[in-house]
Amino acid sequence: MQQEGREVLIISTIIIVLIVTFLIILFTVFQRRKNHLLREKESEKKRFEREIAETQIEIREETLRNISWELHDNIGQLLTLAKIQLQQAAIENSEEISETITKSLNEIRSLSKLINPEFIKNVKLKEALELEIERFNRLQFIDATLTITGEEREINQKHGIIIFRILQEFFSNTIKHSKASTLEVALNFKEDQLEIKAKDNGVGFNMDEVHKKGIGLHNIKTRVKLINAEANLESKPNNGTILNIYYYFYNI
Repeated sequence: MQQEGREVLIISTIIIVLIVTFLIILFTVFQRRKNHLLREKESEKKRFEREIAETQIEIREETLRNISWELHDNIGQLLTLAKIQLQQAAIENSEEISETITKSLNEIRSLSKLINPEFIKNVKLKEALELEIERFNRLQFIDATLTITGEEREINQKHGIIIFRILQEFFSNTIKHSKASTLEVALNFKEDQLEIKAKDNGVGFNMDEVHKKGIGLHNIKTRVKLINAEANLESKPNNGTILNIYYYFYNI
């Protein structure tokens, strides 16, 4: 009887030790997994913040390039014209002089919005797109339109910066290389997502050569992945190019 009691005690002890050992191992694995996920999350956060900083720098550089071109090609020409008109000033052309100077002042006011550091630091997607489209039309770069449908919702500001930079690259490629005459941009607000479409009627290109272009599909996908969005680029030779971006509001 005493022997049986001793055996039960030993078996119970072994079982308890095994259970405790299992729990210790389980806790250790769980803790390591938790620490690994925390490190991954921290790494992802740092990568996202680094991408935001790099994107803001790219937007700033692109904006400064645009300002440089406008100062040289647009405002410079307007002021030169005003100078010539003043040199030939007469009562009958005073209205032309006034109109030229007014145009110059309007251009300078428009540029001042882009120069404002807050524009770069706190890009809001809708306002930034409106400024870009207005600039394209004002300078007659291309016939551009912006259409907004659905009930508008606020977009995470940092996510908006990444989306705007992707679109800015698309716009730049359209104006410089596509030989397009029209650019259509549409924001379609739905209950759970924002659908963005940018379309030009340019020469297009073969999708097999997309990585040779200034705006590569890989670059787009890398950036939208950071904000858990989706994007695709569609193009055919002589049939224009379309960029679709799908942003989900649960990312906010």
